[in-house]
Amino acid sequence: MTFRRRSLLALPAALALPLLRPGAAQATSMAVPAVAAPAPAFTGTNSNGAQVSLAQFAGKPVVLEWTNDGCPYVRKFYNAGAMQDLQRQAAAMGAVWLSIISSPPGEQGHVDGAGANALSQSRNAAPAHVLLDPEGRIGRIYGATVTPHMFIIDAKGTLVYAGGADSIPSTRQDDLARATPYVRDALTALAAGKPIANPITRPYGCVVKYRNQV
Repeated sequence: MTFRRRSLLALPAALALPLLRPGAAQATSMAVPAVAAPAPAFTGTNSNGAQVSLAQFAGKPVVLEWTNDGCPYVRKFYNAGAMQDLQRQAAAMGAVWLSIISSPPGEQGHVDGAGANALSQSRNAAPAHVLLDPEGRIGRIYGATVTPHMFIIDAKGTLVYAGGADSIPSTRQDDLARATPYVRDALTALAAGKPIANPITRPYGCVVKYRNQV
């Protein structure tokens, strides 16, 4: 019952989010990094306890996926195998996929390292790393407001995409086939050396409950 109530409360807030744009501010007073500018640097701890920094992937594209396994919007993509397909598409083009969990203790989606690894195994997920961000440091740097919230960084370290995984803000798997697959299209364009048609889109999903959020 608690999960269901929290998910329903997150829906109106997520759908009310404005279109992400360079320099915009969200309700959490976080600055949104600018697309076409250098991606903000960060270092975090992965699910195996190792330190992972954006700098160590210099020369490779990087995908950032904010996730929460209890969120019905996230489940839509994972239950259909769509997010896993994107992870493998990214790996095939030489990109590094980082799944990031910014849920603090006591909030939906919070897991420890062992729990994160078990989730990846049970969902047949294929991120290069799962980063645990319970203090919300990385999430605040990127202005990640919902799960899933997606960002793509090119091999030169430039942020080239920020927004939703696709264009239809619903929890229904049937909508995946009708939606514009923003992240898939962006990865395809990036691999082909072409401009990304929709570099800034509206994210949707369950609101990230940052620690000490006001």
